[in-house]
Amino acid sequence: MNVLVPNLGSTSLKYRLIDMPSGRTLASGRFERVSDYRQAIARIPLDEHRVDAVVFKAVHGGETYRCTARIGQDVLDALERFLTAAPAHNAIYLAGIRAFQDALPGVPLVAAFETEFHATMPEYAAVYGTPESWRTDGVRRYGFHGASHQYVSERVPEILGLRTAEGQRLVSCHLGGSASICAIRDGRSIDTTMGFSPQSGLENATRHGDLDPFAVFHMMAIHGWTAEEAARQLAQSGGLAGISGIPGGDVRDLEQAAGAGDSRARLALDAFAYQVRKTIGAYAAAMGGVDAVAFTGGIGENSANLREACLRDLRFLGLELDPAANRTGTGDRIVSAPGSAAAVVVLGTDEESVVARRAYRLLTA
Repeated sequence: MNVLVPNLGSTSLKYRLIDMPSGRTLASGRFERVSDYRQAIARIPLDEHRVDAVVFKAVHGGETYRCTARIGQDVLDALERFLTAAPAHNAIYLAGIRAFQDALPGVPLVAAFETEFHATMPEYAAVYGTPESWRTDGVRRYGFHGASHQYVSERVPEILGLRTAEGQRLVSCHLGGSASICAIRDGRSIDTTMGFSPQSGLENATRHGDLDPFAVFHMMAIHGWTAEEAARQLAQSGGLAGISGIPGGDVRDLEQAAGAGDSRARLALDAFAYQVRKTIGAYAAAMGGVDAVAFTGGIGENSANLREACLRDLRFLGLELDPAANRTGTGDRIVSAPGSAAAVVVLGTDEESVVARRAYRLLTA
């Protein structure tokens, strides 16, 4: 079965065609400056290989769709219903799904929701202290980056030479322009930093992270902002960009500016590393210890400085970096010191292979 996995961005479309169940990549590509998905899809050389299914790394479908499902009107309705919770993500995937429906009529389309991996969280970790009617309307902690955290949960035991994830207490740090951390025990998610929406948790490049909602109400009241204006600011001008004053909030730009003496850029990096460090400690408490910490994503893989800052003062948890290993080497690797009681792993993630496997299982069940 040839499964096409499109990765949709606001102005980009990446794709990978995967032969299942072998997992072999048959074709891949990327288009930038996309203004119309239909035009971008037309540029994919679909005539070179048969496409048996298309699977989307869908983001938010509420409680009903913390799973992988064939796309029908019910899935589209769920994406529409939670559009306000993930406006950028759900809007992009709604447009992309409709474009592929037109381009590949009759080909099964599948949504592999980012929230699926976190469906194993216990209720006490997922519940919010809201009025009961809010919970009835789907307000709870869902968690995102599920495909990435699932891949980390499967790959790290292999890197460490373990036969199984059973008994392992792993903290997965997906750190990039969008960042989240997941506590994984026995290969299953038990807690994660993102909650009802991808806005929450760690500071992201331009998204604010955790924030007292009454700060939003306060600013709306004194400035007369609409909800839409407040949401726009928090999604596009918050996070590391908001703290540093550097548009885009790219950590590479922040590190360069901080090295040149920019105090706001340094503050943004320190705040980000502090939140990661604090969360690792919290998740060690939640799991009764930690056996490994994994770093993936653009920042997690490529910033030795951030990895060092995120693990500073965590020797009491048995986490000790090897400074030389942390700053050298490529690919999936162990960067903890030889005597470290807990392992520190750096690895690339592969979300496409995870969602392709999910789609294959669904369609061949």
